[in-house]
Amino acid sequence: MKRAPFQLCASLVEKIWGVSRLEPWFPSPGGKVGEAWYALPDGQPLPILVKLIFTSDRLSVQVHPDEAYARAHEGCGGKSEMWYVLAAEPGARLALGFVEPVTRQRARQAASSGDIERLLRWWPVSPGQVYYVPPGTVHTLGAGLTVCEIQQNNPITYRMYDYGRARDLQLDKAIEVLRFEPHPGPAPPAGDLLVSCPHFVVEQLEITTQRYEPDPLRFHLLIAIEGAGRIGEAAFSPGQVWYIPPGAEPFPLSAADGRAVFLRTYVPS
Repeated sequence: MKRAPFQLCASLVEKIWGVSRLEPWFPSPGGKVGEAWYALPDGQPLPILVKLIFTSDRLSVQVHPDEAYARAHEGCGGKSEMWYVLAAEPGARLALGFVEPVTRQRARQAASSGDIERLLRWWPVSPGQVYYVPPGTVHTLGAGLTVCEIQQNNPITYRMYDYGRARDLQLDKAIEVLRFEPHPGPAPPAGDLLVSCPHFVVEQLEITTQRYEPDPLRFHLLIAIEGAGRIGEAAFSPGQVWYIPPGAEPFPLSAADGRAVFLRTYVPS
């Protein structure tokens, strides 16, 4: 693998709840794009998956399993994830957790009847907010959002409710993995550290001009979310994700107009 920074490949994925305009992140390709997935050029999986999510409608109400349940039932690891809100239209919101105490039986009945929307805790959303979504947390995104999602790179999602859209549900497994404690909402500011969990760390990195010091033992991903400039000998712009190999040589990182912002994520030791 290369020992200098290089750009991950972005794949655009159409979704029924996607959008037709992707600027400033990508040129608009037509259709309704809901997600951009980032991967190594050779297709080898990384333990962390980065996505951009674009919504014109509500996503399904869903939940992810933890490590133990996923290993026992799916043959893979669980899924923790986080959201960084890049853009939000007026009135945009997302749901995390329940607004009142709920039993598994009540959750099942509500998912079957559609009453689950009323039971969800809906949060008003603004750019720059950070939400951590641990396994077992019921969640969904509403319309009018652009979100950077960073997650364990495992494919398991259990849909509980999908507004009558003709997609499969996995209600039995979703009910089994649900956790019912209240969600605290957006993470309070804690300097540059946004999220730290056993599976990934996410930091905010604001730069003007600096010399970037790669880690000798682990890779970093740098997600450009604001501003443009140069990373080593190459140009970067918003919507790009750059892979920094472990043990790479230090390189210059500079903003074209005096300031740029990245999200930096990596697997903790």
